[in-house]
Amino acid sequence: MSGGDTSDNPSWIARTLFAIRWKLGELFGWDDPDSKVGSRVATLRDRLPADLREGPAGPTFERLPFTSVFLTSNEFVAEMSNKTCHAAMHLTWVPDGTGRYRGQMTVLVKPNGRLGRLYMAAILPFRHLLVYPPLLKGIAKEWEAQANNFSPQ
Repeated sequence: MSGGDTSDNPSWIARTLFAIRWKLGELFGWDDPDSKVGSRVATLRDRLPADLREGPAGPTFERLPFTSVFLTSNEFVAEMSNKTCHAAMHLTWVPDGTGRYRGQMTVLVKPNGRLGRLYMAAILPFRHLLVYPPLLKGIAKEWEAQANNFSPQ
């Protein structure tokens, strides 16, 4: 997952939308270095309790604009920032009540001003109908392969 290559998304529609997004970001400067975590916004890592802040941050993303915040045996948080928003992605393994675990993902987004609110409103139907379903299906497939072997210790 840390490779983060959106061009390998199983949905050609999602791949196309990601390609359009990256091109628009380049054209309009949405993803300029001055809009990244540590420039436009402070990293969430600075707000962590000492035990998490002193622990491992997690993987380095090769192709996505995410920065790892923290990694434990059953949790991972990464964040990204650009001129449209500041977002955090939380991945965790939670007990399913049968002695096994299931993966759970949450994405929290804070739009950046009017541009961010307009942008997030414009992409909402695309995210929920065309991007998230195949993306989550691919993640679920990877996680299911790992679920049988997962233990939070």
